[in-house]
Amino acid sequence: MYLGDATWPEAGVELAETSTALVPIGSTEQHGPHLPLSTDHVIAEGLARAAADATGVVCTPTVTIGVSPHHRQFHGTLTVDAPVFREYIESLSRSLVYQGIDRIVYVNAHGGNVQHLREVGRRLHDDERAYAIEWMWDESIPELVDSLFEQNGPHAGPKETSMVWYLADLVREDELEAARDDGCPDIGAIETTRNGARTFYDAIENTNNGGFGDPTDASAQKGEQLFEAATDQLVALAEWLDAQPWETLGPRAHVRER
Repeated sequence: MYLGDATWPEAGVELAETSTALVPIGSTEQHGPHLPLSTDHVIAEGLARAAADATGVVCTPTVTIGVSPHHRQFHGTLTVDAPVFREYIESLSRSLVYQGIDRIVYVNAHGGNVQHLREVGRRLHDDERAYAIEWMWDESIPELVDSLFEQNGPHAGPKETSMVWYLADLVREDELEAARDDGCPDIGAIETTRNGARTFYDAIENTNNGGFGDPTDASAQKGEQLFEAATDQLVALAEWLDAQPWETLGPRAHVRER
């Protein structure tokens, strides 16, 4: 059930039937000249709503702006400071706890959010308030992603392009070749580390137009494959999580002498 469409009495009925919520989280940031700024949150919301419908757990409205300072040089990118983001997500999560939710999946579609969502999950777990975990769609189906594309690209590449093509039909098809040619089609061919250290901070240091990978290899049909496979993974995770007794999810007691 998508919480934003419910009345409060309807929400009460649904919340009484589940302990689990899916929180879609993305970003509003550049995705090359061929994809919308909304790419990440379009993907996150699509997956979360589909999984919630399939399982009966709750899906919250989408968090549309995340931690994106590494894309700030490109027009339209919006970002919040990491501590602010963490505090906001934690506060939102505690509001869900007040509503009877004690397990949360952050349905995340932006790499810049990952470490911060995991930190929030740690705080809630240590505080014995909720079991909250970060889930990244492409990391749930790596073999399929690798089989569909020669140059996946970590950002604005064919996997994201295919997903947006399927979910929202917002791909600028006339920009696909330019996105590839003026971007960074093969991240393996550039130097991003030296002697074990990462040597860049911002995307623009490695790509002129913000894109990585070869988006000309994308299609709506491939997006449908990705979406269905990732949704299956999220459904399985939500069903597993909803079925766990709290004592297996909460923090374990300190080791005692035997």
